[in-house]
This record gives sequence, structure tokens and C-alpha cells, in this order.
Amino acid sequence: MTQIIFKSRQPDINLPKDVSIWSWLFEPPHSKLDRHDATQGYTNVATGEHISYTDLKQLTTYLSTALSDECGLGQGESLIIYARNSVWYPVAMLSAVRIGAVGCGVSPEYTADELAHAIRVSRASMILTTADNLDRAHQAASKVGVPRSSVILLEEEEEEEDDDGDAPAAGKRTQSLQDLIRQAKARGEARQIKPYRIPSSGEAHVVTNHDVCAYLGFSSGTTGMPKAVMISHANVVAQCLQIQQITPADHDRILAALPFYHITGLVHQLHLPIVLNAHAYVMPTFTLDGMLRTVSEHKIKEMLLVPPILMRLVREPGLVSKYDLSHVRRFSSGAAPLSQEILTLLERQFPGTGFKQGYGMTESCSCITAHPPARYAYKYAAKVGAIVASTEVRIVDPETGRDCGVGEPGEIWARGPQVAMGYLDNARATAETCDGDGFLHTGDIGQIDDEGLLSITDRLKEMVKVKGIGVAPAELENLLLGHPAVKDCAVCGIADDRAGERPKAFVVLGKEQHKTRDAEGAARELIAFVKENKARHKWIVEVEVLDEIPKSPAGKILRKVLRQPSRTPGEVVVRDGPIRSKL
Repeated sequence: MTQIIFKSRQPDINLPKDVSIWSWLFEPPHSKLDRHDATQGYTNVATGEHISYTDLKQLTTYLSTALSDECGLGQGESLIIYARNSVWYPVAMLSAVRIGAVGCGVSPEYTADELAHAIRVSRASMILTTADNLDRAHQAASKVGVPRSSVILLEEEEEEEDDDGDAPAAGKRTQSLQDLIRQAKARGEARQIKPYRIPSSGEAHVVTNHDVCAYLGFSSGTTGMPKAVMISHANVVAQCLQIQQITPADHDRILAALPFYHITGLVHQLHLPIVLNAHAYVMPTFTLDGMLRTVSEHKIKEMLLVPPILMRLVREPGLVSKYDLSHVRRFSSGAAPLSQEILTLLERQFPGTGFKQGYGMTESCSCITAHPPARYAYKYAAKVGAIVASTEVRIVDPETGRDCGVGEPGEIWARGPQVAMGYLDNARATAETCDGDGFLHTGDIGQIDDEGLLSITDRLKEMVKVKGIGVAPAELENLLLGHPAVKDCAVCGIADDRAGERPKAFVVLGKEQHKTRDAEGAARELIAFVKENKARHKWIVEVEVLDEIPKSPAGKILRKVLRQPSRTPGEVVVRDGPIRSKL
């Protein structure tokens, strides 16, 4: 069959193949750090703590030396960051890649069991965390055999005096990242470890930066527990170059409100600000009020947000009106679809602004498509942008395998230098997701118009998008099937004003819980059961009790049937919180 390949209308990027992320950011001839404003960097909006990009280069030199020589972290080995956003997060991530190690961010809301799974999958030998998550980090480390001494604080805590009025001895407190930096700095500049080079000496074959993993990002995929996506040095450099090419010059102040462990935060709010010499205003915790205050006080012109936050902007005008946002020039969105209704309300509330979207996933190191400046008008807003530079897209009919032309919907396949290496230790999943020609099979259904703009019309994947974060139904289904009250179950996403979507469980109960009164109690028990075992973004918001789960002859859950508005609901529907409807 004839292939129809849609190509980017942007000039190809000039991607170096022999440079690491750290060297590209901080060393000539690629780095422009010496021309940067030395005051630019990351600022914690809650505390005012600031790390300039000049300081970042020095701090990562010290920390990488300590990670290598004091902690024994070697090339290809992983460390996990289990923490909220912090100005020290980039220091940790970039220190790992400076010595050829691998940085892996995970949700700070993970339970100890979820963290233990992430440690196993990533093969991490170190955990960086914060004081509020220290106990869970120790529990997870114990489960997988990581020594307690390998759990390190990302942010130094003030020492508390013991009962005798003395500060605790060094052996009684958890070592911090700042302790390691001080140890390495005391050695003197001449004794700092040299940065990792690509290709490294002694390689038996040609190695490029596309062959070397820099980061691991967890993707829920469509089945089972989250898998670790291997993101190469080339992936991050390519994506930064692709986005830099279509970024206006006024984007010099960046709101870092999205979590750094998410691929969008990692690329667009941790790495890209260094490339653009833009100031990044880091929010450790998110509140709408705090975000609006940050945007207002620092005159941030572009707001990169996920759809649920944009929905709140148009539905909470009283709060928004407290702040002067007249300087905002455009809104940017990604991670999940945004309805035309919300876009219309947004344009009405903020007249004169523009709007841009990006489309991609962890497996594509963020963007496959994005709006160029010439397409910031709201009439293009419902589309997810044009193909970024050096990238090709095929639209393939999932039933026939036929390539689709302009205006024809099909599964989106993408190929480019930002497409990730695959899944760590999971060759089967890698082969199922990326074909022999290098095309990533996204699982999303879309079409390209005659202007080269992509629209997302449906998705093959069944992932639930909670505030832009993917939740695999199978993970929750597996958990629920382990509860004695559950005979069978299915999980789908349902619309939620604040989160975009939330998981809903459809369950078939055992005979003992079949009566209505018992069914209500069992449903509430299941909601609590998920809360006890999963991170907040995975919590089930509603349980509906059914007589059976609709399935195909092959046994596949028919989620489309469960989502049909015309479907007759089950006798019992219990929602988390005080509201309960009994149908």
C-alpha cells in the first residue's frame, strides 16, 4: 500500500549527534550561557529561593562529582526524584545526566507501593525526596532493598535540637543534596569529575546521543502498571530545538506550574528556559490563587496550563478578577483535549489574547505538533497545531492499515528525533508501540487539514486523563479485582470540571453484597480501598454497580457501551463525598 507521509513545514533542525544534554546546555560551542543575563534562572515563588543558570552549571558540577565519587552512581544507573517542584529539582536531574546516569521523576503523591514499583522498573539505586515524603521513601526503599543511606533529601531541612538542646549528630539525620554539594566543593575545582562524553572512550561501535538514555518517564500505556519510557539525550535536545524554532521572543518569563516529573514540565519548564534564557517561576504546590498571583506579580505573558486549569479560569471569574492579567498575550494547553465551549469562553474573558496547543506524549518527549505563532488565533485553537520540525506523520486507518489523506481520520503515527528509545526492559511493549520504520503508533485518532493542522477526534487508548496525567484503567481494575467484594469490574473516565476526567468504576459484586443496602456500603468501601492504595490522581470518584460488565466475544471490555449516554444505569451509583444518587 502507498504511504502518505505528512511532513513538517518548518525548516529542519540542526541536531548535533555527539553531545550530551549537559554539554549542550552549558559548554561551548552549543551553549550560549556566557551571553545570558546572569540573574536569569529558577525562582521558588513561595520562598523566593533562586538559582541562576550560571550557578546551576557550578552546582551540577559539584553534585555530579559527589553522586559519582561519594554515592557510587555510575553511567547508565538511575536515581529517582520523589518530590514536588523545587529549584533543586533541575540541579538533581542535570547532575545525573552530567555523569551519564539517568534521572527519573515520579509523582510525589505515589504511595510506598507505587514508589517501590517505580524503583524496581527504573532499577534506581538512589532516591531523592523531601521531608514530607521521607517516611514513604524509606518504606519503599526497604521493600526493594535500597539502603536507607541512599535516600537523600532534595532540600536541606533546618536542624531541630534534641532533648539536650544540641543539634543531631550527622549520623542521626538524613543526608541532603546540599551536604553532597558542600563535600564536593571542598575538594577544589581541579578535583571535580569531568562531564560524560558521547561517544565515550572505548565504545566498540558508533554511539550517538540518540543511543544514550538520559531520563526515564513513566507512561501508563494501555495495560498494566506504568512502564518506564527511555528518553535519550537527543530526544530532549531535539524537542528544545523544535520548540525554540516556533517560540516568540517575548517568551522570557515562564510559569513552571506543571510538575517536573511530567514530560511537559521536564522539557518545557526545566530545560527550555535555559535554552531561551527565560526566567522560570517555580510553583512547589499548585493553587489557582497562587498561580494567578505569580502571573500577575511577575508579568508572565504566556500561561502554559492543562485543560482543567483553563476550565477553572473561565468558571471562576470572581477569583480571576482579583488580579491584573492585562499583560497576558496567550494561553497554551496540552495533555488532553479542550472543548470549543471552553475556548469560546476563554476568548470572551480575555479578549485580544492568542491560544496555542501542543500534542504529544511521554513516548514522543512531548510535542509532535504545536501551533506556530502565525496560528495563535482562536479560530485554530481547537486543533492541536502543525507538525514540528524534522518530524513526519502518517494517518493510518486502524481497521485496514490504509494511509489516509487530508481530512481523513485514522491513527496518528509519528517519526522524528524526539521519539523516545522505547520502554526499559520491555521489548514487547516497545515493538507494539514503535514499528520497524521508526513510526510511533500513538493510539490516538486524528486528521490533518489542508493547512497542515492536526485535529484529535478520538483515541484508541483507554487511558483516563486526570489533570493531564494518564491513569491506566487496567491498573485500577487489577486492584479492584483483588478486593473480596468484587466479582468483575471495568474503569472508565468521566468528565470532571476541575480535573478534566476522573476514574469511575463499574463493578459486579459478589452475592453477599447484591442487595441495594449492602451494595451501597460495598461501593463506599471500594472508594476508600482505592484511596488507601493509590495516589490521589488515581482515586475513583464514582462506583456504579452492574449485573455484568459488557464484553466482546474475545473478552475485551466494551468501554464504549459503558460511556453511552443512552445506556440504562445500574441500580446503585455511589459518588465519593456527601452526594449519593440511587437510581
